[in-house]
Amino acid sequence: MRKLAVSVDHVATLRQARQAAVPDPVSAAVIAELAGARGITVHLCEDRRHIQERDVTLLRQVVKTKLNLEMAASQEMLKVALSVKPDMVTLVPERREEVTTEGGLETQRNKELLKKLVRLMRDADIVVSLLLDTELDQIKAATWVEAQCVQIHTGAFCEARTRGQRQEHFVRIQNAVKMAHKLGLGVTAGHGLNYQNIGWLLDLDEIEEFTVGHAIIARAVLVGLEQAVRDMVELIGRGGMSYRGGR
Repeated sequence: MRKLAVSVDHVATLRQARQAAVPDPVSAAVIAELAGARGITVHLCEDRRHIQERDVTLLRQVVKTKLNLEMAASQEMLKVALSVKPDMVTLVPERREEVTTEGGLETQRNKELLKKLVRLMRDADIVVSLLLDTELDQIKAATWVEAQCVQIHTGAFCEARTRGQRQEHFVRIQNAVKMAHKLGLGVTAGHGLNYQNIGWLLDLDEIEEFTVGHAIIARAVLVGLEQAVRDMVELIGRGGMSYRGGR
């Protein structure tokens, strides 16, 4: 059964907008787990724009399901990961001027560096995933660097303006997850997924987990975080056949 991992980054974004103590992403993670989330995801950016090291440390203490730390492939972030020891690290590209992670890692061009980082984290019993676009060569390179999982970046699919464009990106995702699964990699998906577009992907059995952040936190403003998480858990549990007709 596919799982939901909730990203609580946007809770921290709201907190940092006022440099206040609330809302607390750690408290949000506890609520999300109680509502049915099977994982919590945070991105510790190099400029600390939302999640702080304090958050990651506390989350390691309270998360009961799976803590996934998204981070840049850098020595600074490696030190944090080896200190905190999350259940999973997802290596992502990072640009300081971006609003959210805009695409996947360039794995082929950075194979040697990534392989060293992956090995150090695996030696510390941390599962390593790579955020990748749907290019098949990038997915093949993930096995060379010895990553255990890949997260397929769904941003282009979610931003498609027409049904035809969305169908085109869906096929690319479909091919990517099938190849990753065939290569023995764990497969997750995320970035831009919401209550409407996620239905397209729910019939792809290779996807083990969906990471959703902004859509859940945005809905939580209106209905509360517990209800927003429960709604997404229920949606994922239904499967996708009844939703494919949407744009």
